[in-house]
Amino acid sequence: MTAVTIRNLPEETHRALRVRAAINGRSTEAEIRAILEDAVRPEGRVRLGSLLTAIARRAGVTDEDVEALEQVRGKSPAEPPKFE
Repeated sequence: MTAVTIRNLPEETHRALRVRAAINGRSTEAEIRAILEDAVRPEGRVRLGSLLTAIARRAGVTDEDVEALEQVRGKSPAEPPKFE
């Protein structure tokens, strides 16, 4: 895992983090990890696959279209272009 160092954190902020960690039954370090995780991966976020599916549906792509693509995808190796 990657380590992150936070410099010049005000003592009041550090104290508040320690209190919050104690309330949640975690170490200060675990509490900071949880805060960062919640900040960058909020609950209810749209995931890439869901977003692409929604875009395809708005464009009129059906399950049958996807099935047709699946049937022809990867069955035979691609031929490299010939430049002769």
